[in-house]
Amino acid sequence: MLNGSNQQSETKPESKTNSKTKTDKPSIVNVAVAVIHYKDQYLLGFRDATQHQGNRYEFVGGKIEADESAAQALIREVAEETGILIDNNTIVKLGRLHHDYGDKQVSLQVYKIELTAEQYEQHRHCEQGLEGQALTWVSKSQLLAGEYHLPAANKTILEWLKLPSKIAITYPLAHFGTHTDAAAAWLQHHQEKLASESWVYIRLKDAKSEHLAEQLMTVRPDILAILPSDNEQPLNGQGSLTANETKIGQRIVAKHLTQTTLMQCFDKDGSSTALIQSLSKDHPLIVSCHDIASITAANQLASMRIQNALPPVIGTFVSPVLATQTHPDDTPLGWEAWSALAELADMPVIGLGGLEPAMLNQALQYGGISVAGIRQFI
Repeated sequence: MLNGSNQQSETKPESKTNSKTKTDKPSIVNVAVAVIHYKDQYLLGFRDATQHQGNRYEFVGGKIEADESAAQALIREVAEETGILIDNNTIVKLGRLHHDYGDKQVSLQVYKIELTAEQYEQHRHCEQGLEGQALTWVSKSQLLAGEYHLPAANKTILEWLKLPSKIAITYPLAHFGTHTDAAAAWLQHHQEKLASESWVYIRLKDAKSEHLAEQLMTVRPDILAILPSDNEQPLNGQGSLTANETKIGQRIVAKHLTQTTLMQCFDKDGSSTALIQSLSKDHPLIVSCHDIASITAANQLASMRIQNALPPVIGTFVSPVLATQTHPDDTPLGWEAWSALAELADMPVIGLGGLEPAMLNQALQYGGISVAGIRQFI
């Protein structure tokens, strides 16, 4: 069955006494979700009206049995539902979601799988799954535009799918300190060097030069910007622009939190601080993490924002993967340790630190969804 319809509780079987307790909370359904695609074509199933969250499209998937991992469940469910064998495909974790439908609580473990050209050609014309459910291939643009009605728990998945495979990070303004006009040199360099239609984390590290972010977005109307969170660096002197104020504001795709800011959002006992109320309520967040403690905080923040119906945490920069010129004294994680941290994250993981675009496949193999950097990305 498609995700959410075939279910398993995390709790132990109820005793006769417990089964009569009216105050028992709904059991949690553990589900593996497969976001299957070939390039920009994505596979969706359609839930029958008689099913939970029926009359909606959804990604392929189903319950995780007691004796199998999420990845094993994914492979089995995809084969049972569609006949597509993904044993040898790269399976990349997107994240984990916990959603309360009121009558049912669902925990989704979401993975992204890209098919080969041969697999896509074999299955692209199949309009019905092996269990009788309707199947359809849709374009990514249609999917992200909301043209296919999905269950509520899938909303965050769509936000995750907006993340590109590569993210450029600007040089700090200080990098151009030897120029007569550092600001002009910074602006010219990035105006000329940034790839077309790229996602760019505009990181100036200079509180007096906030206007440069707006100037860069003006001269390069094709780029999409990640900006430091509101409490770190407003876009202009009057405060951050919202998506409805200007065309520039509409091209802010996320706000970024440093690990320091992220950790200040919670007390030592895990309770949220007043700082968390100042975080952007208009944009998704991307956070930086370097260790288990910050990954735990990121997961807590992500859960809180979903519960409060705020734009989600769409990714985390986990760094440094390798040694970097910008932070030569920082000990790199290495791919194995980086992969272990990536596995703990409940949101897509972006590799950062000593990487180049050609390392994307390596990042995918170790559990990431994207790579980012400065020198090799601009």
